[in-house]
Amino acid sequence: MPDARSHEFRRELGLFDSVMVVAGVMIGSGIFIVSAGMARELGSVSWLLGAWLLTGFLTVSAALSYGELAAMMPEAGGMYVYLRRAFSPLWGFLFGWTLFTVIQTGTIAAVAVAFARFAGVLLPSISETNYLIAPLHATSGYAVSLSTAQLAAIAVIAALSWTNSRGIHYGKLVQNLFTTAKIGSLLVLIALGLLFGRDTAAIQSNFTEHWSVPTAGFAAICVAQVGSLFSADSWHNITFTAGEVKDPRRNLPLSLALGTSLVIALYLLANLAYLSVLPLAAIQQAPSDRVATAMLSRIYPSWGAPAMAAAIMVSTFGCVNALVLSGPRVYFAMANDGLFFARAAELNRARVPAWSLWAQGGWSALLVLPRTFDGKAYGNLYGDLLDYVISAALIFYIMAIAAVFRLRFREPDAPRPYRTWGYPVLPALYIVGAASILACLFVYRPATTWPGLVIVLLGVPVYAATRFRSRSR
Repeated sequence: MPDARSHEFRRELGLFDSVMVVAGVMIGSGIFIVSAGMARELGSVSWLLGAWLLTGFLTVSAALSYGELAAMMPEAGGMYVYLRRAFSPLWGFLFGWTLFTVIQTGTIAAVAVAFARFAGVLLPSISETNYLIAPLHATSGYAVSLSTAQLAAIAVIAALSWTNSRGIHYGKLVQNLFTTAKIGSLLVLIALGLLFGRDTAAIQSNFTEHWSVPTAGFAAICVAQVGSLFSADSWHNITFTAGEVKDPRRNLPLSLALGTSLVIALYLLANLAYLSVLPLAAIQQAPSDRVATAMLSRIYPSWGAPAMAAAIMVSTFGCVNALVLSGPRVYFAMANDGLFFARAAELNRARVPAWSLWAQGGWSALLVLPRTFDGKAYGNLYGDLLDYVISAALIFYIMAIAAVFRLRFREPDAPRPYRTWGYPVLPALYIVGAASILACLFVYRPATTWPGLVIVLLGVPVYAATRFRSRSR
């Protein structure tokens, strides 16, 4: 039976709404950018498409497997609840800790800044170099600043935190509107590339001489997955809001399957559109990695760039809303277990965790401000943090799918309204595939993987202190 506290929420999310959350949180700015870096790393069209196919297989496999857990435990909290039940409260806490400190909040900051950057294409006054407060250096490698782009990102975070604090109904309306618009924009982009902007020379080059190279291999594909997996990430966020989903035992697994399949199909078609217009070298060398902009500018030189900027603004705004909406439900569940600030367990008059919304929004806004500095140019601290925790997020995903096996063994008679399609082969293939990618990342990208493990492990003393404080009351 679902936890009684889930009934404190209002169940207002139907199947369509849930699919819009899944698709909306997945589609941000990544699909319009990451193929450039992947093309440089892999060096051929066949490997590029192969990497995206692998991402699609892993994502849909995970969603189909994860649906069993969602149907078993249709309460607020999602992966936090599943790891707590299958393994221990410590593992649930470590996921929630990493989610709040970096994964959810860092992604909100990153996508909000992406929105501001593309807004700057239409409004040049919005720029990361147009400072209201010039960079203040705390150390040689770090600074704090406030540019007009940073201010715009913070304004987006604040506006969507406020909208969602008014009730799930308002968050749902924003989500449905912007996800529908972004899917429509992506379909238009695909149609333009495949039907109207086809370049015979580019197609001939991409699918003959640049189709394959002997140097790319398994390790290269694994490392390239960082970009594509990040673009397809957060598909499970709908389970955070399980307490607000109508008929969750049916709609949660169904929305996971439908939403991930829809997005992966769009991503594959988008890459085929890029390859139908741009030769591989143009994809690899796209200015600022903006492949979609380069493609649209090739077809319509006069207005391609601003049109693509507007489309990406719609996409990123909807993505931020989905992230803002879903995350606080995890902190709510943690607080009910005594593992987060007590006020995070409170619901306001609109029956949403408003304190958690503002706590998440405040930390996300703070993550927008710190900058990295390499002596020549400024970067963003959240970018480094997200690089660090990609490997950590994979660990949690692997554990969540392993929880399907563990709970089948420990609780064979527990009600399972939905059973994983293809069990045990499909979840086992996901675990093997994701573990292989994780191993390659630790070997070939140690500088950005081991720090992520450290961030997760920093949660252990926090967990111990939190449990001690709870017992001493």
